[in-house]
Amino acid sequence: MADQTHVLFVEDDDVIREATQLALERDGFAVTAMPDGLSGLEAFRSNRPDIALLDVMVPGLDGVSLCRRIRDESTVPVIMLSARADSIDVVLGLEAGADDYVTKPFDGAVLVARIRAVLRRFGHAGGDRTEADSAAVDGGMLTFGDLAIDTEGMEVQRAGQPVALTPTEMRLLLEFSSAPGTVLSRDKLLERVWDYGWGGDTRVVDVHVQRLRTKIGQDRIETVRGFGYKLKA
Repeated sequence: MADQTHVLFVEDDDVIREATQLALERDGFAVTAMPDGLSGLEAFRSNRPDIALLDVMVPGLDGVSLCRRIRDESTVPVIMLSARADSIDVVLGLEAGADDYVTKPFDGAVLVARIRAVLRRFGHAGGDRTEADSAAVDGGMLTFGDLAIDTEGMEVQRAGQPVALTPTEMRLLLEFSSAPGTVLSRDKLLERVWDYGWGGDTRVVDVHVQRLRTKIGQDRIETVRGFGYKLKA
């Protein structure tokens, strides 16, 4: 159906691939399931899914490399799947451009919740803000030195040049810019940017902050050790 959310799922384990595909379809998703990275890339280019679920360890083209190829072409949300909560797997996936990750074995309900959370924030990159937060950004254009943020057009420029941000990076920047100089904890950012109503892995925040820094300036976001991060006013 045209109104179904289309999921690209790349997983080489036949049992996991088939069981997860059935579970997602029962929840109303349309699923294209592929057993390796090369066929996954081909399916991405031909079908243009709404979200991609990529296992880290798939043959042909591993999940991290596939994520990089997708990110070169699109800002479509990506969730990495890893058989272990290994720091290297997690960080490599996030640095490649993934928006979140889920550790296998996973509960089907948890996976669906993560998918819906990612889709919610991609559907409206500004997120669900309180009235006070909205007042801080409704002026349309915010400037911080050579950084200009158009909060209505969802565009960012640095020194007059456009800065390409993923929706997750944009949402993270909007949280910082709504309260410049205010320290935001990692848990608060997980709650407000990633829509986590439960405890999440703060490495997701750390890697995204680093990715954002490389695009808007390393010194623009300050680390407050033991507390979190803040945008320099």
